[in-house]
Amino acid sequence: MEDRQRPEEAARADRRPNIVLIITDQQRFDTIAALGFPYAHTPNLDRLVEEGVSFTQCHVTAPSCVPSRASLFNGHYPHTTGVLANGQRWRRTWVELLRDAGYRCVSVGKMHTIPYDADAGFHERYVVENKDRYLEGRWYFDEWDKALAANGLVKQQREQYRLRPDYRTRLGAFDWELPERLHSDAFVADMARWWVDTYPKTEPLFLQVGLPGPHPPYDPPARYSEPYLARDDLPVPNPSAEELEGLPAALKEKRRHDVEVDHDSVAWSLDPAPEQMRRVWAHYLGNVTLIDEKVGELLGTLDARGYLDDAVVIFTSDHGECLGDHGLSQKWCMYDAVTRVPVLAWSSAGRFPGGRRVDGLCQWFDLGPTILELAGVPVPETFEARSLLSALEGRDWTPRTRVFCEQGGDVALSGTAFIVGVRDERWKLVHFKGSDEGQLFDLAADPGEVTNLWDDPAHLEVRRALLDAIRDWLIESHVRTRDRQAATR
Repeated sequence: MEDRQRPEEAARADRRPNIVLIITDQQRFDTIAALGFPYAHTPNLDRLVEEGVSFTQCHVTAPSCVPSRASLFNGHYPHTTGVLANGQRWRRTWVELLRDAGYRCVSVGKMHTIPYDADAGFHERYVVENKDRYLEGRWYFDEWDKALAANGLVKQQREQYRLRPDYRTRLGAFDWELPERLHSDAFVADMARWWVDTYPKTEPLFLQVGLPGPHPPYDPPARYSEPYLARDDLPVPNPSAEELEGLPAALKEKRRHDVEVDHDSVAWSLDPAPEQMRRVWAHYLGNVTLIDEKVGELLGTLDARGYLDDAVVIFTSDHGECLGDHGLSQKWCMYDAVTRVPVLAWSSAGRFPGGRRVDGLCQWFDLGPTILELAGVPVPETFEARSLLSALEGRDWTPRTRVFCEQGGDVALSGTAFIVGVRDERWKLVHFKGSDEGQLFDLAADPGEVTNLWDDPAHLEVRRALLDAIRDWLIESHVRTRDRQAATR
């Protein structure tokens, strides 16, 4: 750490940058052209990749919204926060530390605190929640609901979609038919721009923007999905019957459940036709392109107001999405399509050199202490998250040897009470509580995670070593956080 005390870096640390944290919902890593997915049209995100730092192996600590976000904003694993599934209460965050240190803290869009309107440490929150909010807080009216009502409109949602004769064949893919400016992602980004333009300039600023997409319903205006629909080369999934038959019972139950229960307006199919999957992917990627466009507009507004003169912008997502990979819909599992997320960091004023990719393993909640260090705020000693600042600045950085992910039984995960996964550079193991089944993948030979080696006698030692790693991780975690746990009683 001695090199951090060099005079030029010490002087830079005295300047507190504006920090803009943009979080999408349910966006896969492979949705950005500059990260190696040429099918996507993402010029603004490509610019962040080309001029900033990209973390290519960042994995979430939970494969669903609420536990993942609670983990990020608290610096602890889900089993430490006690938030293991959607709908569980959480409201305290490290944003309080930024606020107390003099940052103006503003949140526009989705954070998915429970309750939705918790202040979460911000001076101001303009809450917009799920597109198809249906369970907890069903009748909570957010800023988006109010804007639609002021225009004499009601958002497109499940009750209305169910009336369509093709509802069950759409698999959650619909055109946004209301005014474009009232699409959830356009509305959130434009509200953030409105705040930047309207509020008297205040620095240092911490602005968190939570875009609801590309979480389903997959619902961009048609002009965004049509270019993708016109393509015949989208890499849509086509899992084999052998893979589907070999899924653990908990994931087979999830497939059955998602056919019977239409979460987020997605009425799933056990055997979707190729044209159905092409439509889903086209709408999903269309939503990503819409998001890319709005991110570009938001950055332009921030720049025009001078907020980007000395700033760090981080773009990321709370988890990914199967989109039919492995025969599955949405998340709640441990495949890389769900756990691996984009993390793009851009800076001005020479804070860190751009045009770089960092390929070592890290965890999504590591962004928390990274932001605190950027702001010159001490990181709480109990944090299990580790700052990525040295990697951003191009200094010596030690990647994580392993990353962990955990999920409690949830609204769409009825076949198990708890899943935990561990991944290193080569191997991934997934353990299902109370089951003799599990998953073990050799990521070097099988990056698509198709061949399950859990019961392969030749790999029993690998399986045991990774199960031991989970045990040791949990023990170390409980010892490290014992003071934090005692303080919450």
